[in-house]
Amino acid sequence: MRRHWSLFTTASRYALIGHARNRFAMLLVVVYIPLWIALAYVTIPDRPAPFRLRATGEVLTPPGNHLTQITGALNAVTLIAGFMMFAATFTGGAFDRRLAMAGYPRHHLLLAKLSALTLVCAAVAAYATAAAGFAWSPRQPLVLAAALFCAALTYGALGVVFGSVLRREVEGMFAILMISIIDVALQNPLSSSGSDSAVVRFLPSYGAVQASMSAAFSTAPVLQGLAVQLLWLLVAALAGFMVFRRRTRDALPPERKRRTADRPVPGANADAPAHVPEPGAVAQRAGPN
Repeated sequence: MRRHWSLFTTASRYALIGHARNRFAMLLVVVYIPLWIALAYVTIPDRPAPFRLRATGEVLTPPGNHLTQITGALNAVTLIAGFMMFAATFTGGAFDRRLAMAGYPRHHLLLAKLSALTLVCAAVAAYATAAAGFAWSPRQPLVLAAALFCAALTYGALGVVFGSVLRREVEGMFAILMISIIDVALQNPLSSSGSDSAVVRFLPSYGAVQASMSAAFSTAPVLQGLAVQLLWLLVAALAGFMVFRRRTRDALPPERKRRTADRPVPGANADAPAHVPEPGAVAQRAGPN
C-alpha cells in the first residue's frame, strides 16, 4: 500500500509542477477571468433580460450584465481548463510513454492526472465564483461554484482527448477555443434567440449553464442540471481514459519491439543455436561425399 501511495504522490507532484510551469495558463487564470467578468459587468447594459430556464421551467429576469458575467465565467473556466490539460497532455506525451516503458503503472499516472485536474478546476471555479460575485451576490454561490467546477472538469477531460489524438498544438488550441465559444454563446439568451431550443441540450456545458443560471438568479434546486453535466463529465473522462491507455499501451516503437523480440529469452539454453537450418540447406552446403 505504501508503494502505491508513493507512486501516486510522485506522479501527482510531477503533474502539478507541469501545470505550474505553464505561465501562460497561470496568466489567464489571474488576469483573464476577472477582466472578462469585469468587462461584462461594465459594458453590458443592466436592463432585465427575461428568458425561460429549461431545467426548472421558470422565467428569470436577471440584469443583462449579470447574465453575461455568468456565461463569461463559464466560458473562461472551460477555456482555461481545456487549455491547461491539452498543453499538459500534448507536451508530456513522450514523458508518459517513457514512464510506461520503464514499468511505471499506468493507473497511477492516470489517477495523478485526474487528481491534478480536479485541484486545478476547483481552484479556477472558486476564483471565477468570487470574481462573479464581487459586485453582486448570487443566490446559491456554492452551487454556482459546483456548476463551474463540473464544466471545467468536462473541458479538462476533453483537453486530454485532444492532446492525445491531435498532432499539432495549434489544432488542439483552436478546437477547444471554438467548441467553448460556440457552446456557451448558443446558450446565452442575450446573444442567441434559440437559447431555449431543444438542440442546446446536446451541448457539452448544457447542464452547467442551466445549473449556474439557476444558482445565480433563483433558489430553485439544480440537481437535474448538475446530473446532466456529470453525465457529460463521465463520457469525456471515459474517452480520455481510453486514449491515454491506448497511447501508453504501445510504449515501444515497432523497431524497438522487433529488437526486443529477437533477444534470447532469459533462462534458455545459451548453447542452443539461434536458427536451425533446413535439412536441404545443410546438405547443399556439405556437398557430395
